[in-house]
Amino acid sequence: MFDGFAIADIDVGDARIHVRHGGEGPPLVLLHGHPRTGATWHRVAPRLVRQGFTVVVPDLRGYGRSTAPAPRPDHAQASKRAMAGDLLALMRTLGHDRFDLVGHDRGSYAAFRLAMDHPEAVRRVALLDCIPIVEHLDRISPEFATAWYHWFFFAQPDIPERVIGADPDGWYGGAPEQMGAENFAERRSAVHRTEVVRAMLEDYRAGLTVDRADEEADRAAGRRLQVPLLVLWSLRDDLEQLFGDPLAIWRDWAMDVRGHGIDSGHHMAEDAPEPLSDALTAFFHG
Repeated sequence: MFDGFAIADIDVGDARIHVRHGGEGPPLVLLHGHPRTGATWHRVAPRLVRQGFTVVVPDLRGYGRSTAPAPRPDHAQASKRAMAGDLLALMRTLGHDRFDLVGHDRGSYAAFRLAMDHPEAVRRVALLDCIPIVEHLDRISPEFATAWYHWFFFAQPDIPERVIGADPDGWYGGAPEQMGAENFAERRSAVHRTEVVRAMLEDYRAGLTVDRADEEADRAAGRRLQVPLLVLWSLRDDLEQLFGDPLAIWRDWAMDVRGHGIDSGHHMAEDAPEPLSDALTAFFHG
């Protein structure tokens, strides 16, 4: 995976971020979702390098081989604002003060927060399989609660750690032939480490508490994304079925919104790397 990419572990303050980076040209950051690592981008990152980007692929704090502080009662150590701070420090260390940004799933919330809080650092942002957390919660239905029960299960104290820890392979599943053998092995190694599982659960606990409060404050203040936004969603997942047109939702949160569905399952970087790479290239070269 990631042939020709450099690998580093960079201290950003209260975390150490594991990162792969390679290529030449405008800097572009790719952020993974749960329970993946940066390796989920192994079919996309080389394509983007060939399209003329410097591609930076970190593990989010607490995920994969990145570290995270010990959990706090308010879960702020797992907040998307903390993750955004990591990424800003990481990119400055790599010599990039302004960059393009992609986030999928949980990584999309870190990307959203970074673009919202630091528009001077983000040129354009793409958010994949994502609407704001508060928009999800405003639309709670039996269908959403059933399909996305893990949001609320993961928020419970201690119980999820015990359940997942009893059988990480059974809980997270996945297939090497679909994910790619090395990507699968990296993900599997990560979820067998108790500190990683705890950090990933803290990500969800922060989502329903401190991150939710940050989004509510944005909405109350009328804050919107000032940078161009590309929204992509998986047509074989359930985001559109549950919530309708994601673009209509995002128009309340951003000044410049465009996007479309991708014929893919949820992990589109693994399932549909070519159409995803083409969409990202067109947007970021635009």
